[in-house]
Amino acid sequence: MKLVDLYIQEVMRRLPEKNREDIALELKSSIEDMLPEDYTEDDVREVLVSLGDPAVLASNYQDRPMHLIGPRYYDLYISLLKIILPISAAITFIVLAASSILDYSGGANPVQVVLSIAGNGIVEVIGTGMQVFFWLTITFVVIERTVTTDSQVPLTIKGKEWTPDDLKDIPYIPKEKRISKMEIFGGLVWTVIWATCYFKASSVLGLYEKGDGGRTFTPIFDQDVLIGYWPLVVFLIALELLLLLRKWTAGVWTRKLANVNAVFQLIPVAAFMFMFRNMDLLNPDFTERIQVIFDESFNFQWLYLTISVALLVSAVINSYEAFKKAYK
Repeated sequence: MKLVDLYIQEVMRRLPEKNREDIALELKSSIEDMLPEDYTEDDVREVLVSLGDPAVLASNYQDRPMHLIGPRYYDLYISLLKIILPISAAITFIVLAASSILDYSGGANPVQVVLSIAGNGIVEVIGTGMQVFFWLTITFVVIERTVTTDSQVPLTIKGKEWTPDDLKDIPYIPKEKRISKMEIFGGLVWTVIWATCYFKASSVLGLYEKGDGGRTFTPIFDQDVLIGYWPLVVFLIALELLLLLRKWTAGVWTRKLANVNAVFQLIPVAAFMFMFRNMDLLNPDFTERIQVIFDESFNFQWLYLTISVALLVSAVINSYEAFKKAYK
């Protein structure tokens, strides 16, 4: 009976002390009933094999799972993780980038500032990801051990068991028409960058030169004149965020979304042409310095037209790509 005693001991050490004595007697009685009268060690081994691993048997007595997250909640857990992680990472990076640019006073090299934002952003995103992973995992571990059910059928994102009717809510999306999360994240980052650069233009955007007296910085824009267009800029920010939200909710290029995208692509171009036709936006010191560098031959009107055409071409290409995906 040595193997039997050792087996019972292995089961009991995994159970609460208050239950051990009764369960030990019950288990020993069950094993004895399963053995023949003149049993051998091989008979004992065969019975113990049929009972299985002591750890599994102990978990059955406690009605406690031997896994962190079982099949019923695993797919729901992974689905929520895929949704929450990118959102939290995007918010973390955007907040960090915005605060870093807003705190920038022009004292450091812009390249170093960008590299610092990228490095700190990666660290912060990893930290946020670990926090999300930890707390979401803990939440599902608690649910796994507190919500009692005999069913192990996986739950859908709606919190219900799957039925064929769920297929009706799932559109077929060809790979070519999908809007990637990276595209939306990149759009958010770009919006934050240009918006913060607008409000901090006098400290961020300018001509950096090295001379005998050290590094000099000449702002491109007259901040007082530039900030006068803030209602238009806020309107453009709202439009970009609205477009990104529509892309996020749609998840696929449709004809309607492509039409909205085309309009939203042209509005910023029109806004640029409206704003920068006012040459007073440029800092006089900057224009003077540029003329000195180019021997009075630099034409700002040509620069304005070149940028306007480039933005228009970019908007047309972006709109064309969206229509091409939508009509596939």
